[in-house]
Amino acid sequence: MTFETLKNFSSPKECLVNVLDEAEAICVGVGAGMGAADGFTYVGERFEKAFPDFIKAYHFLDMFQASVYPFEDIQEYWAFFSRFVALNYLDQPLGPSFVRLKKILGGKNYHIITSNADNAFEKADFDPHRVFDVQGKYNLIQCRKGCHPKRYPVNELMRKMVQETKNRKVPLSLVPRCPKCGGEMELNRRNHVDWMVEDHAFKKERERFEIFLQENSSKKLLLLELGCGYMAPQVIKHPFWKWCEQWENSLYVTVNLKNYKIPSAIRSRTIWLKEDIATLLKEVSED
Repeated sequence: MTFETLKNFSSPKECLVNVLDEAEAICVGVGAGMGAADGFTYVGERFEKAFPDFIKAYHFLDMFQASVYPFEDIQEYWAFFSRFVALNYLDQPLGPSFVRLKKILGGKNYHIITSNADNAFEKADFDPHRVFDVQGKYNLIQCRKGCHPKRYPVNELMRKMVQETKNRKVPLSLVPRCPKCGGEMELNRRNHVDWMVEDHAFKKERERFEIFLQENSSKKLLLLELGCGYMAPQVIKHPFWKWCEQWENSLYVTVNLKNYKIPSAIRSRTIWLKEDIATLLKEVSED
């Protein structure tokens, strides 16, 4: 696949349909922009309706700012994050763009890496063995000190916390403690120094993804990036650029309303589709 053979398509839909058909393998990188295209945003009404008390107390501008705030009170930490998990995992509805992506990829040789930690791929019934949740999962917790490599599901605990929150605090009796060291626990998500607990299940996810890349690096590999910005480019965007440069048969296609500067080494094998993700996937899935 080369840009020369693909640059004359009349529309983003035609371009994406053709590169998908031509690819022998497809590595899909999914960022926050894809969830946002389905309305799962961290700003505006969705955030304001869910966290009015925290906004009043701390003047948070959006959910991302709130999610990285260093709450000093562990009861308040869990009051915020139990509600955060309910909104972005337990109760997040099925995203139509994810359903359409599954239809588009049906029968193809693909693997997904996502920086999102929500329920979108589970809700759309993707094969979990083809999805690498590189940044963690919102329904899992870990020892804050990382004293042992295990993550714990907490769906019911989060529900109970939401129900029993008063004055931005959960009851002390609901605050989880590490079963090994007795210390505080936290959500399983990669932090500002790129750390989180990686247990056996996580390592198997990463291994399956790495095997997919190894087996397909010499093929016509489509590196399809959906909604990845510059909040954490080291997770998907920069690796995709590196792989495109390393693997001469690969093609990098990014679907994004924003234009990011592409390294000169891969510009001839890059296609930028300036299109709303939800709109484009709808058009392609109906082809």
